[in-house]
Amino acid sequence: MKTLLRNPGRRLRCQIFDISKRLSSWSDGSSFGSDGKVVLFGDGSYQGNSRMNDRARTVVDDVYNILHADPWGPAVENALSSLDGMPQPGLVIGVLRRLKDVNLAINYFRWVERKTDQAHSLEAYNSLLMVMAVSKNFEPLEEILGEMSLAGIGPTNNTCIELVVSCVKSKMLREAFDIIQTMRKFKFRPAFTAYTTLIGALATVRESNLMLNLFHQMQDLGYEVSVHLFTTLIRVFAREGRVDDALFLLDEMKNNAFSVDIVLYNVCIDCFGKVGKVDMAWKFFHEMKAQGVAPDDVTYTSMIGVLCKSKRLEEAVAMFEQMDRNREVPCAYAYNTMIMGYGSVGKFDEAFSLFERLKQKGCIPSVIAYNSLLTCLGKKGRVTEAMKIFEAMKKDARPNNTTYNILIDMLCKAGNFEDALKYRDAMKEAGLFPNVMTVNIMVDRLCKAQKLDEAFSIFEGMDHKTCTPDAVTFCSLIDGLGKNGRVDDAYKFYEKMLDTDQIPNAILYTSLIRNFFKHGRKEDGHKIYKEMVQRGCSPDLMLLNTYMDCVFKAGETEKGRALFEEIKAQGFVPDVQSYSILIHGLVKAGFARETDQLFYAMKKQGCVLDTRAYNTVVDGFCKSGKVNKAYQLLEEMKTKGHYPTVVTYGSVIDGLAKIDRLDEAYMLFEEAKSKGIELNTVIYSSLIDGFGKVGRIDEAYLIMEELMQKGLTPNAYTWNCLLDALVKAEEISEAFVCFQSMKDLKCTPNHVTYSIIINGLCRVRKFNKAFVFWQEMQKQGFKPNTITYTTMISGLAKAGNITEANGLFERFKENGGVPDSACYNAMMEGLSNAKRAMDAYTLFEETRRKGFNIHTKTCVILLDALHKAECLEQAAIVGAVLRETAKSQHAARSW
Repeated sequence: MKTLLRNPGRRLRCQIFDISKRLSSWSDGSSFGSDGKVVLFGDGSYQGNSRMNDRARTVVDDVYNILHADPWGPAVENALSSLDGMPQPGLVIGVLRRLKDVNLAINYFRWVERKTDQAHSLEAYNSLLMVMAVSKNFEPLEEILGEMSLAGIGPTNNTCIELVVSCVKSKMLREAFDIIQTMRKFKFRPAFTAYTTLIGALATVRESNLMLNLFHQMQDLGYEVSVHLFTTLIRVFAREGRVDDALFLLDEMKNNAFSVDIVLYNVCIDCFGKVGKVDMAWKFFHEMKAQGVAPDDVTYTSMIGVLCKSKRLEEAVAMFEQMDRNREVPCAYAYNTMIMGYGSVGKFDEAFSLFERLKQKGCIPSVIAYNSLLTCLGKKGRVTEAMKIFEAMKKDARPNNTTYNILIDMLCKAGNFEDALKYRDAMKEAGLFPNVMTVNIMVDRLCKAQKLDEAFSIFEGMDHKTCTPDAVTFCSLIDGLGKNGRVDDAYKFYEKMLDTDQIPNAILYTSLIRNFFKHGRKEDGHKIYKEMVQRGCSPDLMLLNTYMDCVFKAGETEKGRALFEEIKAQGFVPDVQSYSILIHGLVKAGFARETDQLFYAMKKQGCVLDTRAYNTVVDGFCKSGKVNKAYQLLEEMKTKGHYPTVVTYGSVIDGLAKIDRLDEAYMLFEEAKSKGIELNTVIYSSLIDGFGKVGRIDEAYLIMEELMQKGLTPNAYTWNCLLDALVKAEEISEAFVCFQSMKDLKCTPNHVTYSIIINGLCRVRKFNKAFVFWQEMQKQGFKPNTITYTTMISGLAKAGNITEANGLFERFKENGGVPDSACYNAMMEGLSNAKRAMDAYTLFEETRRKGFNIHTKTCVILLDALHKAECLEQAAIVGAVLRETAKSQHAARSW
């Protein structure tokens, strides 16, 4: 035996010897051909009596066993030749019908061709195609169909149907579509049932383009398409929102003299309504009545549902009452739809009243009605009432998974996670099992409540045999980790998700990108986007909008612009959010002047502005100096039903204040208060800054006083606005009082505050005191800016503290600072007055090289110092510059 196992050829020879003996024992020649071979009918049935049929089956079994004994090769071919030197068509068909491996079937098929040197029959080819259907391996299909086409034969209707049905059952719809297209390539006529089966399957996954392609092929082949087929196509197109295509098919159907039946009308009402085309749904409702088609319960219920979904509740109620008026038996489905409609807008009392009315009419409310009431109470957070309804429900209807999920969600939203767990356990006691929806609700709510440990405990406690986590489960946990700053853990969990063969979607990638950017990891955010593209996940509009927003906030303005163009390149139409993000990002980056162009592009595209969009555009107009347009937009908001927010008023008030239209700004300020809008510190600061800059100090003080009376806390910017106004009015003593009040109210001065004080002291020539504040500023860790440096250097130089001024000047340059013309002129004058004429001259040459303007007064002081120091050559150069300056000034005055 061991020897036989080691020698497959010998094993085959033994099998052949046994089969030969069996063949030689047959004595009835009626079941054999003239050469002694078994004869079968073309359809694979065996000819002769039952004894002969048994013998024929035995031969097929023997061939089958040889084919499966060893991998295909010379040994198998020799064994087949020894058994049956010239295989008959019936035997070939019988063997092919037993095989399930298409590669093995092809090898046997080709061997028979070589052995008999004859073409196969139609039945043999169809049997081979059936092997492909069974094995779901269609790789050799095109080759076999090509041979059949050359031979003038084709697949039977049954074969064609089986090929398609096998793919449909395995959800290989694209492969089924390709099979039909391959048949058409060779001019075969696929079976009518193959087309309708595949169109029906494609309808479930909404592959409308493939469906339409098949539908047109059927028409080209002369098949008579039915109303049912039109209905299937119209339903899918309408659900996808492809209204024009759906209406085109409807018109085509009517042109072909088909009458629209009630089923199609109901489909049109339901599908068009669900995609927001309510007026279109109304049109079909009235049209069917005009055509003499009486609306049924489905019609009314669909129309009521459509109206409720579009928040046209009064019309829905009127239709419901019209339907229910003269009915003895109420339509429970319509009642449920109306109860859900009331619940969707938070009208629990009306929903409950309708629920009671249904009971009074003798109907026992279904689980759907109870679930609708519970959903409504859940939206309003009325947990106690929901629990009472739930207890009452047990008398009329058995709670289902949805019921428990509603209650668990409600409790989780209220933060009652312990009670939520109790209801989850109660589900099991009631014979129900928590499904993935239950897990997702609890995980999501726990993550949002920042209870990540509890969320992961729920996840790890899942029974994967009955409840497998899906993409939503992983997304909630990944988002929860990311929002809590644990972005590395979020990415590791994403990798764990990939290990479970879950396919990440655009929502998950949106979360990863947003959280990486939010926590300062912009490079990792970019890598996530690239990884998403490499994995073949197509971004949706929400992801691209989020990514663009993150990029702008990270300061990558040009990348943000490119992403806006990427939205269009991906085939999306930028929506109002896309434009809002783009405008906001550009305004923050200093490109407010582009607001006008983008606003009109948005309008031209037909975008309907929401409050956020209005606020963004208003801010852009104000920052680009187009305050009148901003004001007009503010008024437009009111007429369009959008209430201006504190952001809207703040932008316009700030814009008006900056161009000294303070009375208008104040009127708008009072208008906002009269409308009950809670004004913030930013708005008060804008007015204080505006009044202060035009010297209306008293009004600035009054605004500051009102701010504090409202319980608001002025911030550093607010105090700086007031300080700056006082300094410019040279009310230095009052400025010091203000500065002290700022510190008393625990508002820490910043570098701008110190710069304002130093500048004020220098303006009134209190240079030494200014220097004291300069030193205090540095002790506080603030880095002076260019204006502060210039102010201090000029002040020290004018005060004669030239050593300190020069040291500060050199330090400023060493730190990368760029002194301005005023700073150079002050230093030259200070050095000249300190009898350091050559140092002053060195600065004079540096100033000329940098192209700065040298004041006439500075030239005169420097020239005098050079003469006194007997630096005549340098004095001559300064004198020449002085004369040129005088000539230029004279020419300018003459012109």
